[in-house]
Amino acid sequence: METLSARQERLLGLIVREYVEVPRKSGVSSKRLVEKYGLDWSSATVRNEMAALTRAGMLCQPYTSAGRIPTEAGYRYFVRRLVEDDSLPPAERRLISHQFHQARTSVDEWGRLAVAVLAHHTRAAALVTALHSPKARCKHLELISTRGRQILMVLVLQGGEVLQQLCSPQEPVSQPELSEIAARLTSRCNGHAADAVERQSESARAGIERILLAQIAASMRRADSFAAGEVYLDGVQNVLAQKEFTDSAPARKALQLLEKRTFLEDFLASALSPHIGGVQVVIAGEGDWSELRECSMVLARYGTPNVATGAVGVFGPTRMAYDRAIGAVRHVANLMTSLVHESYG
Repeated sequence: METLSARQERLLGLIVREYVEVPRKSGVSSKRLVEKYGLDWSSATVRNEMAALTRAGMLCQPYTSAGRIPTEAGYRYFVRRLVEDDSLPPAERRLISHQFHQARTSVDEWGRLAVAVLAHHTRAAALVTALHSPKARCKHLELISTRGRQILMVLVLQGGEVLQQLCSPQEPVSQPELSEIAARLTSRCNGHAADAVERQSESARAGIERILLAQIAASMRRADSFAAGEVYLDGVQNVLAQKEFTDSAPARKALQLLEKRTFLEDFLASALSPHIGGVQVVIAGEGDWSELRECSMVLARYGTPNVATGAVGVFGPTRMAYDRAIGAVRHVANLMTSLVHESYG
């Protein structure tokens, strides 16, 4: 990527922010930049620099005598070189932290809270995937007697996922017996993956414990195949209200693709870094995602590597307030990671 002068970088940053805020068809003019931001340079000097930025591919001119509009290359340079680390105002970070502090004891609330916070503070669409272990490992088992002979098996995995299943033993089992069996199987299976649990079921004597071990292994295998966990979406109306989506069929199609589970899983698996805390920005479908050419996404992973992780992100038009989106996504991802560590170690 070409390196710009300090003056060109400042002008590019101002043009990107100005166009994101007010997307005029005529673009951003040199006169507006000088007057609004009190620049020390003349309009002629600014026009010359804008022309140089256009030749460098960072800006385009919609028509003769018009101002300038950022290109995809301009947005990429802005994101990689000009966005500050803490672009979200301190007051907003404190407010978000307080909201998560109140919800810290409820795993079920994290995803819904995170997606609502991101949609509100970025004015874009937001997505959050629930915690998911790369390989399900057992943490705790509860067995609850229900009507007739049925037993509700509640299996908690190390990443915090809760699996429930009904099973029907041949003989009735009292609740005190079920509690003893649950404690015994929790001790035997704690920290084990599905393969190890299945081997225990094969070696166990015929009876209720053998049946339950087989059920636990089967449930964990299903969890292994469920790649992204539950997906929370919010703020889609924020995106649909943007002119890029009201005027563009490809943009609306891109949004529909992101709402499809299989496409979203493939995209996240490819685009999302395995590292916790880092933020990835995908602008205009760069890479292998031409279907998303009308969209940009800001993504981060949260959780504990090799134990349980999830994804947080926002998506919207290429004309996105990247600095705010990056700051919000990073802050929420860090808060979610802290909650995971606090709750599960």
